[in-house]
Amino acid sequence: MYRCCIFDLDGTLVNSVYAIQKATSETLAHFHLEPVSEEETKLFAGDGYKKLVERAMEAKGDSKPEHVQEALALYPRIFKDCCLYRVGAYEGIKELLAFLRENHISCAVLSNKPHDRTLDNVWAVFGKECFDRIYGEREDEGIAKKPSPDGVEAICRELGVSGEECLYFGDTNTDMETGKNAGVDTVGVTWGFRSREELLAFHPVLLADHPAQVIDFVRRANGI
Repeated sequence: MYRCCIFDLDGTLVNSVYAIQKATSETLAHFHLEPVSEEETKLFAGDGYKKLVERAMEAKGDSKPEHVQEALALYPRIFKDCCLYRVGAYEGIKELLAFLRENHISCAVLSNKPHDRTLDNVWAVFGKECFDRIYGEREDEGIAKKPSPDGVEAICRELGVSGEECLYFGDTNTDMETGKNAGVDTVGVTWGFRSREELLAFHPVLLADHPAQVIDFVRRANGI
C-alpha cells in the first residue's frame, strides 16, 4: 500500500523546458555563444543547474574554466527572472494530485532545481497547499542532489512513511537512479524530457504515458 508519492518537478509535474532553455540561452549569449535548442535543453537538464550550464557551455564550444565559473554565477540571476516563463502543469497532473489527496496519500516534490525556484514553480502552478513537502536543491543542509537517496529518505522520515510505502515519479535516468538508490518503487513518466528507452532500462514498476494510468495503478495497489 502506498501512503506517499514523491514527484520530480521539471518534466514530471510541470513542463518547464522553455524557461530553462531561455535562461540557458541568455547565459550563453553573454559569451557570444549560440542558444540551446529545446531538445538540447531536455538532455542537459536534470542534474542541477551547474551540470546544465557546464554541459551547455561545452556543447557550444567554450569550456574555459574562468568562463564556466562566470556562467555559473550568471545563470541563477537570469533564471530568477524567467523561471516561470511558459511553465504549466502537464495534462492530467492536477487530476492525479486531487485523487491522491482525496485518498489521504501524502504528496511531495523533490527537485534538483534551486530550492527558491522550486517553490516559485510549485506555488505558481499548484498553490501553497497542494504538497506536504517541497524540496529543491538543499546541499547546504546536507542533503545531496539526486540521484542520491538523501531527499527521498528525508521526506519519508518527515512524513512518517517507510520506503515500501513510497512511490517516486520522474522522467530521467537521474530520477530512476534516485528511486533505485532509495529502495523505493519508481514510476517513469514518458511525457517529460527523456525517452521511453532511457526509463525502461531501469525497470520501473510503471511506465506511464498519462497521469490517468497512475490513478489506475494506485487504485489497484491500494485496493481503492
